[in-house]
Amino acid sequence: MKAITPANTQNYQSYNLIKEPTLAKSLARLCIGILLMIILFTFLPWTQNIRSNGQVTTLNAEDRPQTIHSIIAGRIEKWHVQEGQFVTKGDTIVSLSEVKDQYFDPALLARLDEQKEAKENGLVATIEKGEALQDQIAALKSGLVFSLEKARNEVEQSRLKIQSDSIDLVAVTTDYDIAKLQLARQEKLYQQGLKSLSEFEMRKLKMQDVSAKLLSTNNKYFTSKNEYLNAKIELNSLKAEFNDKIAKAESEFRSTQAYISDLKGEISKLNNAFANQAIRRSFYAIPAPQDGYVVKALVSGIGETVKEGEAVASVMPSDPQLAVALYVRPADLPLLETGRKVRLQFDGWPALAFAGWPNVSFGTFGGEVAVIDNVDSQGKYRILVVPDNDEAAWPEAIRVGSGVYGWAMLNDVPIWYELWRQINGFPADFMQDNGKASALTAKEK
Repeated sequence: MKAITPANTQNYQSYNLIKEPTLAKSLARLCIGILLMIILFTFLPWTQNIRSNGQVTTLNAEDRPQTIHSIIAGRIEKWHVQEGQFVTKGDTIVSLSEVKDQYFDPALLARLDEQKEAKENGLVATIEKGEALQDQIAALKSGLVFSLEKARNEVEQSRLKIQSDSIDLVAVTTDYDIAKLQLARQEKLYQQGLKSLSEFEMRKLKMQDVSAKLLSTNNKYFTSKNEYLNAKIELNSLKAEFNDKIAKAESEFRSTQAYISDLKGEISKLNNAFANQAIRRSFYAIPAPQDGYVVKALVSGIGETVKEGEAVASVMPSDPQLAVALYVRPADLPLLETGRKVRLQFDGWPALAFAGWPNVSFGTFGGEVAVIDNVDSQGKYRILVVPDNDEAAWPEAIRVGSGVYGWAMLNDVPIWYELWRQINGFPADFMQDNGKASALTAKEK
């Protein structure tokens, strides 16, 4: 029998049907290849991120939807706009009429002006009266000075007259004493027969003249004394009289000043009332505070009344600076800072997003963290994201209030590290101020 060698095995059909099994080897090679691919895949870069939901809002408070309030209470007379209509700043949205009885008078401003004019005329007359009283007080004070000087002169004259009369009285008294002595000697001489009766009677007559002159001089002296006392009394009464007149004039002047102050206060109140009424009339037309669209009329109908501060319509600004409000957990907040890149997916825009591979994502838009709140809102912190100028612009059709799904980009790490971190529940790497991540070792973690 011929031996079978590797060279002639093809000549035997049965031998060709018997082959060495290769399925196990192929399966092993496939598993090894897949394992190698998985191992290599774990070394691919993965971008750590913080995921959160939010909605579209505006960066500035004045760009957000606002309600327009009625400053005064009034009755709706006419609507000048419709819901959805575009309005510019200052356009009248609704007209009101007055509902308070103290403002019903259509000529209220004119009447207030008339009252103010009357008060102003009264103020001018009162001021002139005050000036006249000041002149009167000055004249009384000046008259007091002159009258006192005159009275003092009269007192001095009376004093000098008393002095003169007292000297005359002394002289006349001396003459009276001499005449009395002479009469006594003359009477002795007459009794002795040395003097005639006629000479004695002549001396007696002279004695009577001196006595009369003494009486007259004495009366004149007492009259001068009385005049001196009257002059002093007149001087004192003159002071009291003028002081009383000056006090009355000054009291009237102060009353006039008080009345002037009252008039000024009433004029100020009238000016205030006039200005308030003029300003109040400007509130009868409620204007649009800025360019935008009338979203909704909160009060409908004609003839309805609105209260002070009640909202009548809602307006959405026409060109707001959009931003996205995202809400992150407190544990993720330290990983964020202003300027951090964010990827956004807007509701209604198709997107194929890979959070760890933002470069291969489709339909997402870029943003930057602009504001981070310091106070939580229902257990989460709000961040405001604005468009990234280095990325494509956000869609123009998005509206305030639309839903957004976003993820903030952190560090690039290998996939194996991210899987290991997620399995162990470790936080993402924290960015230091120098921009380098402080990746903790397994032992430190």
